[in-house]
Amino acid sequence: MKELALKYGCNPNQKPSRVYMEEGELPIEVLCGRPGYINLLDALNSWQLVKELKAATGMPSAASFKHVSPAGAAVGAPLSDTLKKIYFVDDVKIPLTPIATAYARARGADRMSSFGDFIALSDTCDEATATLIKREVSDGIIAPDYTPEALEILRAKRNGTYCVIKIDPDYVPAPIESKQVFGVTFEQGRNEIDLTADSLFDNIPTENKDIPADAKRDLKIALITLKYTQSNSVCYVKDGQAIGIGAGQQSRIHCTRLAGNKADIWWLRQCPKVLALPFKSDIRRADRDNTIDVYIGDEYEDVLREGVWQNFFTEKPEPLTAEEKKAWLAQNTNVCLGSDAFFPFGDNIERAHKSGVQYIAQAGGSVRDDHVIDTCNKYGIVMAFTGIRLFHH
Repeated sequence: MKELALKYGCNPNQKPSRVYMEEGELPIEVLCGRPGYINLLDALNSWQLVKELKAATGMPSAASFKHVSPAGAAVGAPLSDTLKKIYFVDDVKIPLTPIATAYARARGADRMSSFGDFIALSDTCDEATATLIKREVSDGIIAPDYTPEALEILRAKRNGTYCVIKIDPDYVPAPIESKQVFGVTFEQGRNEIDLTADSLFDNIPTENKDIPADAKRDLKIALITLKYTQSNSVCYVKDGQAIGIGAGQQSRIHCTRLAGNKADIWWLRQCPKVLALPFKSDIRRADRDNTIDVYIGDEYEDVLREGVWQNFFTEKPEPLTAEEKKAWLAQNTNVCLGSDAFFPFGDNIERAHKSGVQYIAQAGGSVRDDHVIDTCNKYGIVMAFTGIRLFHH
């Protein structure tokens, strides 16, 4: 198949719409559903991300994409009981395989952003992964293959309209890519930068120079995630998964704050007081996610107000105080941080430190590198200058 007609482009008024190959055949096969223009942008970007994560770590990888940026990305590291609970997979009867675990992590890091996502898997989608996907609000999935059991589950989702795409894992695109904007054609060499080598972190200008193997893995996850995130972008990673992604902000400090706030929410969801919230048994997953998000934030009264809390809880919870939040957040340590370009000021490091960042990989090359390095040294943070910019547009 050389081309695929689409219902419309980014918006319903943008017709006609299609994807096609100038040479050869499309590397994808639609097994179920009818993908849209944005679905395919998400699918093809997310597939590249998980393919590179697998190459860099040797572990099954997954991504959750929304509007051409990842909401989450992860490798298949084992889940603790706490993570199983906050990712809503603690009640799954079937054993979770490594690829299912990778998806649970990718989806669970920022469940608010992942609502209605497009999923990418580096490995064959199996029954365990499909069982998790079946329970979530999602637009579609791309993977190199599907087991018969998984395909049966996914084809039944959304009354048979769920988008299931199979991609040729051996497909290699042309080295030059192009796109049109306002009738003008842009052309560039594909971003084929290799982010798999430990030598990425050889240039360490900070006093602390110790980056253990797990941190190097997590820094690679951050950089590969950023390679497919709309710029400017910053990514916080811990234990094999992105825990906060700040995408598409005009100011880098805004990226760092946005991603840091998401990382803080991820950590606060694991606070015993949050885990013990007395939810009603019939509350929907999306409502539970939104309620937790509000409860953790500054506007917690919106869900604890009389006449409102009864919609979500069996009894009225006590607020999570500022002091309790500060004490719990202080326990989050050894977080990794990647940036798709240099940090221009030390304020980014100050914000990152508040979210437990201990290891940083960034391009370097700012006129204020000395200030950024001094700020890292103040907190004993290790920072590597990669010399690589990862803008993505």
